Amino acid sequence: MSQPFYPAIKNPSFSGIIGVSQTDITPPSGIYARNWGAATHEVAAGVHRPLMLTCTTFQSSRDAKPLVLIGADLGWWKSKEDELFLRQGVLEALEIESPQLMLCLSHTHAGPSLFREDENKPGGQFIEPYLTEIQHKAIAAIKKALSSATSATITWNYGKCDLATNRDLPEYGSERLLVAYNPSAEADDTLLVGRISNSQDQLLGTIVNYACHPTTLAWDNQLISPDYIGAMRETIENQTHAPCLFLQGASGELAPREQYVGDVAIADTYGRQLGYAALSALEGMPPAKSQLIFKGAVESGAPLGIWETADYEPSNHCSAEMTGVEFPLKQLPTLAEIEKEWAACEDNVLKERLWRKRGIRKTVGDGVTSVMPLWVWKLGDSFLIGQPNETYSLFQKTLRDKLSPHAVGVINIVNGYAGYLPPQDYYYKDMYAVWQTPFEHGSLEMLIAVSVETAKKMI
Repeated sequence: MSQPFYPAIKNPSFSGIIGVSQTDITPPSGIYARNWGAATHEVAAGVHRPLMLTCTTFQSSRDAKPLVLIGADLGWWKSKEDELFLRQGVLEALEIESPQLMLCLSHTHAGPSLFREDENKPGGQFIEPYLTEIQHKAIAAIKKALSSATSATITWNYGKCDLATNRDLPEYGSERLLVAYNPSAEADDTLLVGRISNSQDQLLGTIVNYACHPTTLAWDNQLISPDYIGAMRETIENQTHAPCLFLQGASGELAPREQYVGDVAIADTYGRQLGYAALSALEGMPPAKSQLIFKGAVESGAPLGIWETADYEPSNHCSAEMTGVEFPLKQLPTLAEIEKEWAACEDNVLKERLWRKRGIRKTVGDGVTSVMPLWVWKLGDSFLIGQPNETYSLFQKTLRDKLSPHAVGVINIVNGYAGYLPPQDYYYKDMYAVWQTPFEHGSLEMLIAVSVETAKKMI
């Protein structure tokens, strides 16, 4: 056979020391759990599915400092102090630095409050003990992952899933955009799946990175739930017999078609849909540490080109960068002004919005700019890029394009939360993401530029 040159085909991979663990973090059913302005209940009446915390650790060698990735079935932070309370305890207990830890929330809207200032509300007395419990369980999960870590390879593969739809719907007869399924707009359906396997090719765990708001369950639901992520995890774990870590992608404008329901069966259906798509992506992967190489042509009834599987050794390069991006803030009322307005408000929906606005103002401060952190991890031929806000999918689509052929996992709501980051040309529209965000137009574009620049310096 002739030997024409074609580049070898291989999935982005990292080989090193990898540990996996998982623990249940379901709160007590009576905890304060009012996540919707339209809700009429204050506390959780029961549990739909358990909330889970899944941990994966990465090291280039046994004596290297680990990178610690945590996915937790929780909603979002309403206070910088509460987030730091949890994360700082983990950093201190493990003696690791801030760049080495990404604590990623799934963004379920059917979880408990994480805001200790809700302590005087019904069920609020459970919040601080619950945060302390999560901290202790996270520390234990990391230690377990590190103690069981072994020589392993994570291999990445892109797939597709049409669960996510665009949720910026023009309201008929109005200039306003509703937060609802827009059937005329395209949605990013890209799915990234990581498979962790040991030197005997046994599957140790999976990572699913997908962008879609877990807002299936809303004000009519009174159960603690991970939303669609619970059934997704169950579907994958029943097949693989290994923990599945979920990472919420850049889902600012993405959500399921039918949402804001009280029927948990709908959330489970969505979860299975995503789970089957992830399993398909897993099945499409070649064995770990393998590549396809072109061997040449064989003359038969047709000229046949032959590709064959061959071994290769993936990179064990493992590094982390943490930087700050200084976003300009919109003209906002002061914290004192928001608190005064909240105290005088008697409308439950508006009062909930003001309470959230208060938390955001406390998080970003009373200045004219606010520095938001950015984490960029390079694992062999892949990147994991996390930040605390709700970016629109332009963020992940641009990073995948600019950093190809590396696999790129993009994660919202990492180590904090403040608000949305829509594209700058959306700021003239009457829509929730624009009036909710404290950040001025152009902030998403700044984040994209810094992310690409930081990642390219690491290549």
